[in-house]
Amino acid sequence: MQCNEEPSRRTFYTCSCFYTDNIFLEEYKLHVRFTSENQFKKEYHSILGRLGCITDVQLESVLKKIKAEVERRQQLCVKSAERIAYIKEFYKPLHKQVYYLQVSYLAPEFLEIVKYCSSDGATKEGLFDYIEPLAAQRVYRFPVFREEFCRELIEELEHFEQSQAPKGRPNTMNNYGILLNELGFDEGFFTPLREQFLQPVTRLLFPDCGGHCLDSHKAFVVKYAMLEDLELSYHYDNAEVTLNVSLGKEFTEGNLYFGDMRMVPLSESECVEVEHRVAEGLLHRGQQMHGALCISSGQRWNLIVWMRSSEERNKLCPMCGQKPELVQAEGFADGFTDHSPHGDTQKGSCVLN
Repeated sequence: MQCNEEPSRRTFYTCSCFYTDNIFLEEYKLHVRFTSENQFKKEYHSILGRLGCITDVQLESVLKKIKAEVERRQQLCVKSAERIAYIKEFYKPLHKQVYYLQVSYLAPEFLEIVKYCSSDGATKEGLFDYIEPLAAQRVYRFPVFREEFCRELIEELEHFEQSQAPKGRPNTMNNYGILLNELGFDEGFFTPLREQFLQPVTRLLFPDCGGHCLDSHKAFVVKYAMLEDLELSYHYDNAEVTLNVSLGKEFTEGNLYFGDMRMVPLSESECVEVEHRVAEGLLHRGQQMHGALCISSGQRWNLIVWMRSSEERNKLCPMCGQKPELVQAEGFADGFTDHSPHGDTQKGSCVLN
């Protein structure tokens, strides 16, 4: 199946669970759901107690943080639009060329992989002559970019970080990342990267979880540095397929680790550590549990592309595991489309969470 609808003609949606579910409490390394104080205390009071949240003062602090996060999510579309408008008018890029995908940015090995996957008779087994299956189940590593491009992209991102432009962060787990759609990377870079180069690969590797029809994405970078974010807790992505590329810079340790799919309890999972190499990507199922170990020195930038299939997520929301309750949103939103009799009949996708 091919996704042939023009993105500009689609209406995109998020699931209402975005405002209530998967709120991350950094201090307790816990994802929670919040619809009311009574519901929250009933479901999490004993769990938080075992994790060290004992006093009323501690609990009130947790509730304050959760309510602030819910309010942030409710205002996300408006605030993002304001940032995009400001950046477009006032921010002056250092390297304008990196906003538009060029074949010269891509590693020769990756171009060979794409060429094979696009050829007649390409098979998953044949693809293994070109990519490296890892010990972690259905996690694959291969070169994606040339190192020169990675250096230029990091320089551009550092230039943006040092500017006065407002910054939107990717999610509650990444405090120093950058939302690349707000800088204007989507149309000229990540949409063609997904459609022309990544989907031929995901079609062979992940046909069972939407890899044949990835019709939206969310792209962002995360930054790990001393005195900033050092690690990323065990989690799963709001995606059908995820690409994680190590852009650099100099750092030690900080490997990724992968467990089982999110439905499998951690106690029943065996995690596998995977080295992350500069300019190479790790491709995996979004619902596979994973995390990043602490770096011990230096600084590391990772490019994350959450790729989404409306065909898959329209059945069940990957974040709450239920039939999605749709809320219209801006841009790609969260990758849902409305196929009800009175809804939009075009396919769609989105980028809020």
